Amino acid sequence: MQNYYLGSDVSKGYADFVILDAHKQIVEPNFQLDDTFDGHCKLYEILSRFLQKHPDGMLFAAVESTGGYENNWLHTLMRFQALLNMKAARLNPFGVNANSKASLRRVITDKISARDVAEYMISHPERVSYQQEDYWESLRKLWGFFNMLTKQKTQLLNQLESLLYSANPELMAYCKKKVSLWLLEVLRCYPTAQKLSEATPESLARIPYVSAFRAQELIDKAKRSVASASDGITEELIVDTVEQIIQLKAVIQAQEKKMSALCSLPEVALLMTFQGIGIVSAIGLMIEIQALERFASVKKLASFFGLHPVFKTSGDNIGGYHMSKQGRKKPRRILFMITMAAISKNPHIRGIYEEHTKKV
Repeated sequence: MQNYYLGSDVSKGYADFVILDAHKQIVEPNFQLDDTFDGHCKLYEILSRFLQKHPDGMLFAAVESTGGYENNWLHTLMRFQALLNMKAARLNPFGVNANSKASLRRVITDKISARDVAEYMISHPERVSYQQEDYWESLRKLWGFFNMLTKQKTQLLNQLESLLYSANPELMAYCKKKVSLWLLEVLRCYPTAQKLSEATPESLARIPYVSAFRAQELIDKAKRSVASASDGITEELIVDTVEQIIQLKAVIQAQEKKMSALCSLPEVALLMTFQGIGIVSAIGLMIEIQALERFASVKKLASFFGLHPVFKTSGDNIGGYHMSKQGRKKPRRILFMITMAAISKNPHIRGIYEEHTKKV
């Protein structure tokens, strides 16, 4: 693996950069970028392109400690570590200055100072401590575990729905949007229509959120049920499935609390100011995006998600503009759920939705 070194000289409002190889030869000429979002986007573009040209390369980057002016650049470089084959460090300026004096250069400019930083990393690797912090590492682990649990819950709910079709189809009317906890408790106690028809309204109403009126309604429907299965095996399968779903719901809620407690990132807090985005959706989006500097414009971010329009034609030559769906599936799922929540909770989004549906 070939090592390369990104040196930077940070000034107020901008920074100069240069990339050297292990022999202290310039492989990427000096370039200057503003300490702005556009400047950080350009830095990602340059580093990404450079590493694409050198697929076997490892890039070591460093900034000098300059009283806080370097923090923005270091923060960005550290986030790039999760996306690019690179490591970032903060250097003691006294060490860099001493190494620079040893080179006996008479003229010092910002470009030369950037090169001095890179040469210091090459000459004194034992004195450079690279930051290994990944801002998303812990959340990424929790997010992966959360998604696994959610997938398992969905599979169990599908299994439960299949069993209900034969054991108590009348209860399917209560499963249109989601399976509520009260319904799971009913199924745990009375797994089939036969068992439910034998219950008393008083015993059924002891289940939380089951009123006396609903209890009587459930029993009446069970007595007229067209269920085709009431055997012991079906009862056991429904009870076991329900218990696993209830257990998974509790674990998922616990993971949500963990993510909420662990997450103090400003990007997530900003997303949650939008009505319809919760903590889980905000974390999921940022884990997919990772660093906004990867996207120089909103259009590029939309393309990453596969939301950009493309012209599509069918076999009968009927064409039109549709969502491309060529990007990442996971964030599109998150955005779909956010949209559904925003339509019901956010008056502004609901107005846009109603306006567009009228045109269809």
